[in-house]
Amino acid sequence: MAKQNRVKRFLNWREKPTPHITLNDELYVLLAPFRLPLILTILTMMFGTFGYIIIDDMELLDALYQTGITFTTVGFGEMAPISDLGRMFTICLIIFGFLVFSLAIGLIVDVLNKGELQKVIKERNMLYDIARLKKHFVICYHNEFTIQVTKQLRESHIPFVVIDPHENIEELAVKYKYPYYVQAEPHTEEAILKSHLSSAKGIITLADNIADNIATIASMRLYEDEIHRRRPFLIISNAPTISDEQKLLKLGADKVVTPTNIMAQRINAMAIRPDMENLLQEFLYKQDTPLDMEEARITKTSWLTLKRIKEASFREVANVTIIGIRNKDGHFIPMPKRDTIITAGAKLLLIGPSEGIKKAKKIIRQTIKPEEMNHV
Repeated sequence: MAKQNRVKRFLNWREKPTPHITLNDELYVLLAPFRLPLILTILTMMFGTFGYIIIDDMELLDALYQTGITFTTVGFGEMAPISDLGRMFTICLIIFGFLVFSLAIGLIVDVLNKGELQKVIKERNMLYDIARLKKHFVICYHNEFTIQVTKQLRESHIPFVVIDPHENIEELAVKYKYPYYVQAEPHTEEAILKSHLSSAKGIITLADNIADNIATIASMRLYEDEIHRRRPFLIISNAPTISDEQKLLKLGADKVVTPTNIMAQRINAMAIRPDMENLLQEFLYKQDTPLDMEEARITKTSWLTLKRIKEASFREVANVTIIGIRNKDGHFIPMPKRDTIITAGAKLLLIGPSEGIKKAKKIIRQTIKPEEMNHV
């Protein structure tokens, strides 16, 4: 097996991702009624073929062909002279074939009219498409927040799956352009498996009440432990009040957004520093802008640990500036001086072009000082 895997990697062969729930059992149940017509068709073809061989001494291929054109009533005529007994046998074969086809057509029409088969096939195809996603976001519950969040994710070309228990989720998905969706309660095993959470980057739960958010967060953290995921899911939630925000953070959410708190902060920013707010709106909140702002964590193994800020030289190497440091104890240092020591566990607040920030983060992850930094 190990040798086969090495050969596949060498040849760049990749196995097709398989969803955790394939709906094969549901599909089998819906196709089960077609077993009887299929079995009758095969038995009739065998019976007719051997009948022509025994009655009129036909060759095997001629007998099979004669049975086929007789059974399907296409009326191509006789392959060879047929006796009176053979003609009576042919009449019986035609009548029986008509009955079998009538039964098959009736079953097909009945299954198609119910619509269950088309629904299962469509959902099955979607589950296979979801299984191909990597580092996507699973968004729980449809509401006004979901509409705006998914709009931003589409503009940023970030894949996502929406989970909602409402029966009209398909109509909502078409209306609001959700490429992938799952009809289920987000905290259930069905929703977790169908959304292929194991390969997701994170979860955004936007329920209208805090109880649903609590259930979703707890289920996601339990599933995280069950699959022994090395990197924890990024869980983002909303909360109606600041006290609810603290509850969700204690229960396992990484980020909690309180609409009233955010609105108050934005209004204060507009009132106190309107020009600064306009600048942030233009460069940080909009998509596809030349300026970006991100945090980069300093690990114990990073070569920057216990180094001074001036040794980073991000400005010269990546056109990125360090505008703040948040130490491990939570203390924030705005616009740190060049002699400020960078400690393990601290987070650097970087501002600059997105490509430059990516380069700076790559430099931070190095355990040994990169060669290019020695020439700055």
